[in-house]
Amino acid sequence: MITTFSRRQGLAALCLGVAPLASAADTVTAESGSADSQQELNSLVVTATLTPRTADQSLASVTVLDEADLRRQDPKDITDMLRAQPGVDVTSNGGFGKTSNVNIRGAGGESTLLLIDGIRLRSATAGSPTWQFLEPRMFERVEVVRGPRGSLYGADAVGGVVQLFTREGEAEGAHPSITAGGGSFGTERYSASLSGRADDTRYAFSASHLSTDGTEIKSGDGDKGYDNTTGFVRLSQGFDNGSEVGLLGLRTRGNTEYVGGNIDYGQQVAGVYGELPVTERWTSRVTLSEARDESEDDANGSLTHFDTVTHSARWENTLIVGDHDLTAGAEYSQDKIDSSSDYNEDSRDNAALFAQALLDFSPLNLQAGMRFDDNEAFGEEVTGHLGISYALDGVHTLRASYGTAFRAPTFNELYFPNYGNDALDPERSRTTELGLRAQFGQGFWDLSVYQTEIKDMIATTLRNGRFAPFNVNQARIRGAELATGAEVNDWSLRAALTYTDPEDRNTGNQLVRRATRSLRLDADRALGDWTLGGSFIAQNHRYNDTDNNERLPGFGLVNLRAGWQFAPLWSTRLTLENVLDKEYATARASAFQGGWDYLNPGRAAFLSVTFGE
Repeated sequence: MITTFSRRQGLAALCLGVAPLASAADTVTAESGSADSQQELNSLVVTATLTPRTADQSLASVTVLDEADLRRQDPKDITDMLRAQPGVDVTSNGGFGKTSNVNIRGAGGESTLLLIDGIRLRSATAGSPTWQFLEPRMFERVEVVRGPRGSLYGADAVGGVVQLFTREGEAEGAHPSITAGGGSFGTERYSASLSGRADDTRYAFSASHLSTDGTEIKSGDGDKGYDNTTGFVRLSQGFDNGSEVGLLGLRTRGNTEYVGGNIDYGQQVAGVYGELPVTERWTSRVTLSEARDESEDDANGSLTHFDTVTHSARWENTLIVGDHDLTAGAEYSQDKIDSSSDYNEDSRDNAALFAQALLDFSPLNLQAGMRFDDNEAFGEEVTGHLGISYALDGVHTLRASYGTAFRAPTFNELYFPNYGNDALDPERSRTTELGLRAQFGQGFWDLSVYQTEIKDMIATTLRNGRFAPFNVNQARIRGAELATGAEVNDWSLRAALTYTDPEDRNTGNQLVRRATRSLRLDADRALGDWTLGGSFIAQNHRYNDTDNNERLPGFGLVNLRAGWQFAPLWSTRLTLENVLDKEYATARASAFQGGWDYLNPGRAAFLSVTFGE
């Protein structure tokens, strides 16, 4: 059992994991270097630059989880895929629909921006997305961009951006799929989808349902259940002149139990868009969208509700000038809340202008971007980003970047009755990064080091006789990340090692609930009609309090999986999670609540059968 993951252990494990990957990749390069496999490991990335770029051209630290990754691991929670990816840390108040946060590069959960097909989703009252209610089977791709992206997306992209992409329906004809399964803790899971393309019309429909008795969150308090029902639709129509219109909608609803009550929740994103090639080199796109986060909380018979909705309009223009891409646009959004609590303000709007230049002077590439935000609640903010990369040879690319970002105060921090402080300023950050990536044949490795300085951090404290949020803290976060992978001889191999030093500059203490070291290894093997694989995830200790007195031990998890294509269009999948039955927690209740650990699920097995492609 691993209770502490030391620096020496991490480096040793990384060397063991990376060495065979690099060796295997070099061997494949010398022999053949398949273009298809190379593309898999040098995926196109949209989130980092707004326009498609391969990972080595994006001038950013990126991680892409494609459809094959998602289907092989078949996670019950999207955070299971994100945990211990390079620079990513996940905390949760238990498993199966319990409150979760995704921290990127040591920044808080409110500083990680979540997009679904370009639409921002979060709770405007709490500030962070409700990750725990996202059904992984609705998505076919995940992009994680580490580092500030305020110049492209505005508020809250301090640590980075996670974008989830839904199915588009690219293949000609109709392609149905039905999956049913279940397993430990009384879990049942069903899903169905239909996608395809007819000429210039693309469509995708999906629905899923998960229910479980859950597990104990607090020792001796009984299992806490969870259910989730999700539906999704996406339609698009192309025209002979190259223009396209489309719509998408995703709706999730269900119930989750916690210690002392339960929550009926709902999440929704909806959008319509139109894209027009004004000229051969100028494309214009308009998107209108709505995002909702809704909850009704029954705490021991006391009902409260917090519903937030964000309406947005975004106009984006891309101009191609030779080998260069220029992007400019405008965005307007409005947040509204409806709550059983009487907030001092129940709406705010934000208007923004943004521009970006991607300049290709091969082997030198430049990215420069700037955004101006004018927010009704906290005023004007200007953010910028400058990146440069240089291809040292046909394999290695060196990059450097500097970027600024900000986190907007939440409605709770600004306006919650008898608590909010409407004089708050946004948290502001600046980040410097240096990276080196090697892309060869069927393998890659990517090393990055960075430093982020955050000022005006918002914290709840006693000041002038008032217990409220104030701009009091300063933080410096330093870190290093190493990611590597290879696709060779029917093996798919990945490794990631992360070191983070998230320091509160006022006290010298480690920021709350952040691990400083993590390791993730993923290995899968195709054996005819079978696939076999597993993941190992290790993280060191973290602290639950600002004084660093409440230490939560580190842990190591082993997950195994197997798939079998036993007939045409028929397959089955078995996943074994937390095989060593490790008891671990990434969060602890406050001393006022009793100071108990939020327990995560122990050993579990899940089996599913799928008909379709």
